[in-house]
Amino acid sequence: MTTAPATTATTPSAAEAAGPYQHYVYAYPHKSAYRRLPERPTLTSLWAAEDKSALSLYLHIPFCEVRCGFCNLFTRIGAPEGLTGAYLDALERQAGAVREALGEGEDIRFATAAFGGGTPTFLTAPELERLCDIAESRMGARLDAIPLSVEASPATATADRLAVLADRGATRLSLGVQSFVEAEARAAVRPQRRADVEAALARIREARIPVLNIDLIYGIDGQTEETWLHSLDAALAWAPEELYLYPLYVRPLTGLDRHRAASGPARDPAWDAQRLRLYRAGRDHLLARGYTQQSMRMFRRADAPPQGADDYACQTDGMIGLGCGARSYTSALHYSFDYAVGMHAIRGIIDDYVATEDFTRAEVGHRMDADEARRRHLLQSLLQAEGLVESDYQARFGQAPAEDFGSALDVLADRGWLAAADGRLRLTPEGLAHSDAVGPLLFSPAVRAAMAAYERK
Repeated sequence: MTTAPATTATTPSAAEAAGPYQHYVYAYPHKSAYRRLPERPTLTSLWAAEDKSALSLYLHIPFCEVRCGFCNLFTRIGAPEGLTGAYLDALERQAGAVREALGEGEDIRFATAAFGGGTPTFLTAPELERLCDIAESRMGARLDAIPLSVEASPATATADRLAVLADRGATRLSLGVQSFVEAEARAAVRPQRRADVEAALARIREARIPVLNIDLIYGIDGQTEETWLHSLDAALAWAPEELYLYPLYVRPLTGLDRHRAASGPARDPAWDAQRLRLYRAGRDHLLARGYTQQSMRMFRRADAPPQGADDYACQTDGMIGLGCGARSYTSALHYSFDYAVGMHAIRGIIDDYVATEDFTRAEVGHRMDADEARRRHLLQSLLQAEGLVESDYQARFGQAPAEDFGSALDVLADRGWLAAADGRLRLTPEGLAHSDAVGPLLFSPAVRAAMAAYERK
């Protein structure tokens, strides 16, 4: 593609040895690259010069009724009496501090919002009302006028909770199902009955939230192509506007990791091959049934209503995260609270968050220099099916992506994973299939070293 020099990236041989399933790059850099900020910058200073005309708002609820065996999200099982109320108290204090730090003016606007976790619908219906009030009254987000996505589980997608979300403007409800086959759900340490899943889906459709997303997982022990397509067809019976197809990972400190820690190599080529085979079968199944592919994981029904904000771009616009598992983005710093996967450490972080009175400073984060900003823009664009608009990159950074990442882009092109056409760089179908190897190829040496040095807890 080009012979121009590029910034340092993983060598082809190292990337190939690591296999197709390395990292799900939903954000760059990963929070395991964050570190304590000795200077503890004030939020006022961080946001003073930022464009605040199209922000994203994310509220994090770190509670679930159970923790699935594959889950490494920042969440705890259950909540002692009074903890959810105390958590919302802290969330409201944080919202007040953050909104004050953003300043006053007509240029402050939220273009999109999401409630994630954990499981936001772990909260009761009155608590969900309060969560919406925090977003609207404390932060100034107009939930009835912008896209609002909410995550839920079958057990917590109750009629009263869904009514609150529908009334307050939720435009998308994402339901974690993972498998419609009960034996596979048990193998993933996700105990659930199919009848309960179907009942939850019926309640969601009755609530008339415009976009239903169903999450499914492939690569579960005992899963075959036949059972995988069975789950897909069970999901398709509800005509979901979106489907996310996730490869199973066994990550450190998760339930499945504890079960498998004593056996097997870190990488299993046979399992890699199985996941790739199931991915391709699922992709082709959905494409043949009127869905379009948005990324490796995301498929959207061709006639589904638009869900994203027209004027928000994750590559360039800022994000406000509220809650102890949320992260915030400015152009110069990504920041959050401490990060953990193990239950004991998570509980300690939640307890510290609930006890916090002063939310005016950033405590943990990663500085974003010019090189990291380029990498993030490239990653966040390439991992979407629409790809990277080269003129947008050049307008922002002053030169073509090939001048910054020539050798890395050559590696992707040589593997048949990347193609250039019509002013865009796009992953090919095989490139999308290998997205979880494409992303790590573009990690900076500094981020790679920080992630490797992170002490898991």
